[in-house]
Amino acid sequence: MIRILIQYKTGSGFSIKLCSKTFIIHKHISSIMSMKKISIIFFCLLSSFLSSAAMNIQYSLSFPEPQTHYIEVTLTISGHKKHPVDLKMPVWTPGSYLVREFSRHVESFTSADGKVEKLAKNHWRVSPSSSDDLIIKYKVYAFELSVRTSFVDADMALLNGASIFLRVDTKEKLGYDVTISPSPNWKQINTSLPNIEGNSWKRKAVDFDELIDSPILVGNQAVHSFDVNGITHNVAMAGQAEYDAKRLTADMQKVCTEATKVIGEHPCKDYTFIIVNASSGSGGLEHANSCVLHNARTVYTNENQYKNFLGLVAHEYFHLWNVKRIRPIELGPFDYDNENYTSLLWVSEGFTSYYDDLICQRAGILSSDRLIEISASNINTIENLPGSQIQPVCEASFDAWIKYYRSNENSNNSTTNYYSKGSVLGLLLDIEIISGSNGQKTLDDLMRVLYKKYYKELKRGFTEEEFQKETEAVAGKKLDAFFQEYVRGTKTIDYNSYFDKAGLKLTNLNTGKADLGLGASIANNGGKMTVTSVLRNAPAWKCGLNVNDELIGIDGYRVGADISQFINSKDSGDSIKVLISRDGIIRELSILLEPYTTFSFRLDKIGKPDEVQLAILKKWLGE
Repeated sequence: MIRILIQYKTGSGFSIKLCSKTFIIHKHISSIMSMKKISIIFFCLLSSFLSSAAMNIQYSLSFPEPQTHYIEVTLTISGHKKHPVDLKMPVWTPGSYLVREFSRHVESFTSADGKVEKLAKNHWRVSPSSSDDLIIKYKVYAFELSVRTSFVDADMALLNGASIFLRVDTKEKLGYDVTISPSPNWKQINTSLPNIEGNSWKRKAVDFDELIDSPILVGNQAVHSFDVNGITHNVAMAGQAEYDAKRLTADMQKVCTEATKVIGEHPCKDYTFIIVNASSGSGGLEHANSCVLHNARTVYTNENQYKNFLGLVAHEYFHLWNVKRIRPIELGPFDYDNENYTSLLWVSEGFTSYYDDLICQRAGILSSDRLIEISASNINTIENLPGSQIQPVCEASFDAWIKYYRSNENSNNSTTNYYSKGSVLGLLLDIEIISGSNGQKTLDDLMRVLYKKYYKELKRGFTEEEFQKETEAVAGKKLDAFFQEYVRGTKTIDYNSYFDKAGLKLTNLNTGKADLGLGASIANNGGKMTVTSVLRNAPAWKCGLNVNDELIGIDGYRVGADISQFINSKDSGDSIKVLISRDGIIRELSILLEPYTTFSFRLDKIGKPDEVQLAILKKWLGE
């Protein structure tokens, strides 16, 4: 429908408005003209408006043989004006920083209404033969069950938009409609996409970003609900699992309530948890108004695993603020054809990892003592990785596209983990902010500043420089050394200079120990003792023991699972002869045994904290 509004205002002339959906054209006449001239202007505007009307994009998805794992896609485009239409499939999906080449699963791409050319791996051009609706059909093979991909079988369809939908390559903002034709025995659909005129099987997205940021689950999943701040949260449980629905929703509600308190404002009209339960699986992927979680179906009956699951809930849920709205400037608008590099994943993912534990502690899922234990465990993780002395955490963020998701046997020696180190840095900044503000502020205040200023007011992400500036403003002090040495550098963190402010002390339990070891991980691989990793500068590293070497004997004796026991019987400075098989060739290596101990940190409350230390500790723990 086109709405036309012509107004005359004394002293300001005529104003003509043409409205169709969100497109508005204004024309102001500075002086009173004849109706003939006005008519000419009006029809020129109308002609121009109609010629620039947006294309209409409609997708239809069907699953005629779901057991074959195929999605049949029909794409209908109207309003193309007989111009060639360029279509592209994303090569990655936001939140998972790896080029996954989704187009490799596309086949049978055809159009009876136009000529089809494939111009690149993810790029098709269709030249319409007429001005009628352009209909394109293709199939997508979907048989990878993960939070980042699509999966279809006889029981359900888990649809990740980036692996299914093609975008029209234009600068014009286009809406997308989606119609789902489910397999006959599927009765339920869950997605954050709003429905069209109350029809659950018809959904709409305001643009391509929303389309691929809204996963869809179709099947016979159980659905549970709870409210947070008056906002409905739906929990769609797919796959078989034994769980207490009442306890599950109550605990998830506690987690979501505490997460919402961090920012103090919930940006969603509703929220959807899509939970896929299988024989194995662990992971989650955040979206603006939903998330997908993939779990082993046994997690709900094991208390420790159940608490870890709630930590995953907290992590992906907190992402609806941190990364989906509080974000580095490079993460939106997205380039779906290439990598989108940022040096701030240690904030986007690391801070979220810090908050998932903190939120669970605030929700009563974890005790304060357990939160302290987890903090020490995170420090153990990064300090026992030789790569932490090689790769700065900002570089680890930038290189996520080529390193984090493509780890190998040498990754521990060459990379740092931006999740673990970012979590630790978040903890230290939290203490620094509490201390610098005399207990008046926490890291929560920094997150609120970033949310309000950059997301709500400036409507963009922040740069590295802006992030440091905002952190310093909340902390009330310059933090150049912190960022230079611990973020952009690899200097060993002086942990106790921070923990002492909160009446805590970090202790390395292995200090003074001189345990011997090869510094290599060895696994029983079909009866063969095989080297799986070698740590930088360990005895095994220095002597040339390689990954995939099979250990046969030491000093003339056959060895098996008793390797550690054999090594422990030696003294520091002893040299041993190791017989190995490498690529089928028998070799003998000489290894000089030297003390090689790892770190084992414990974080404790000090015996007699002063009033300031006690106040900072209580502020951190929310006590």
